[in-house]
Amino acid sequence: MSRKLRAGIVGGTGMVGQRFIALLENHPWFQVTAIAASVNSAGKSYEESVQGRWKLSTPMPEAVKGIMVQDASKVEEVAADVDLIFCAVDMKKEEIKALEEAYARTGTPVISNNSAHRWTPDVPMVIPEINPEHLEVIAQQRKRLGTETGFIAVKPNCSIQSYMPTLNALHEFKPSKVVVTTYQAISGAGKTFTDWPDMVDNVIPYIGGEEEKSEQEPLRIWGKVTSEGIVPSTQPVITTQCIRVPVADGHMAAVFASFEQKPSREEILERWNSFQGRPQQLGLPSAPKQFITYFEEENRPQTRLDRDIENGMGISAGRLREDSLYDYKFVSLSHNTVRGAAGGAVLIAELLKAEGYIQPK
Repeated sequence: MSRKLRAGIVGGTGMVGQRFIALLENHPWFQVTAIAASVNSAGKSYEESVQGRWKLSTPMPEAVKGIMVQDASKVEEVAADVDLIFCAVDMKKEEIKALEEAYARTGTPVISNNSAHRWTPDVPMVIPEINPEHLEVIAQQRKRLGTETGFIAVKPNCSIQSYMPTLNALHEFKPSKVVVTTYQAISGAGKTFTDWPDMVDNVIPYIGGEEEKSEQEPLRIWGKVTSEGIVPSTQPVITTQCIRVPVADGHMAAVFASFEQKPSREEILERWNSFQGRPQQLGLPSAPKQFITYFEEENRPQTRLDRDIENGMGISAGRLREDSLYDYKFVSLSHNTVRGAAGGAVLIAELLKAEGYIQPK
């Protein structure tokens, strides 16, 4: 690559936007050249705009401190000097849909962390190791939006990242019924313990909209590309409960699963340990070399010990055993703001670049 692709971050002052900033520091393919946010932040340097609100444990990269924050609603201005955009805004769903389509119509690829377009039939919702073939639907979307180079691709909900890869690695055995309880970190709500003192020494058994997403989004990812867009799968049947727990980062899932063709324990572990997807085959910069890591210890994975496995892009699993009601039960874990949010979106952008969907303007 003669030069790095110029990346803009729309919604760059929030927690996920900050994670994008951190992950793109010294990225071999992408360089942050534009940051946009609400009109309240516009006109300030990035350092000024997030003063007192930097939520990560790592320091703010020096390269972005002096970037002047732009008004995200001034689409043409923001899009003029970037090759792609990462979007992580806090707005109403219809406003997000309109904003992302406006950016795409400028000919700019948009990789979104938002949920607004996850069910738009011609917008791919991608976990790169699982459904890279869904990128094919971008051709339909470009025709609808009237652009040759712009498009929107979205990342799925963070709650499904911990258990869907482990199930997908066993797809040949045809999972039929799945029960999942997720134990989700407070950063999934964009909070720290300083922001949300009520979460200290507390568990909240409800996260608005999360159970619906956790049950339905996997079926879209396992769906098929057709002339009508992406048609979701009807199997497996998934039911979930999503619980907020007093953890800074990391979503854990307790999974019960039955299969049409029950595998042996040895077959499951072999599939997990050997599973590779398109990112591993392509050697993408953010791709974990070992996508799924299984721990034999009875007390692993643990959130604090294992959420950062493979730089936060890997999935860890443990406690695989047969169950009295379902075929198997196990526990799995992912980093919700890396693999589940900004890191997953960066990996999607890398896949899109490698497959020729993103080019320099």
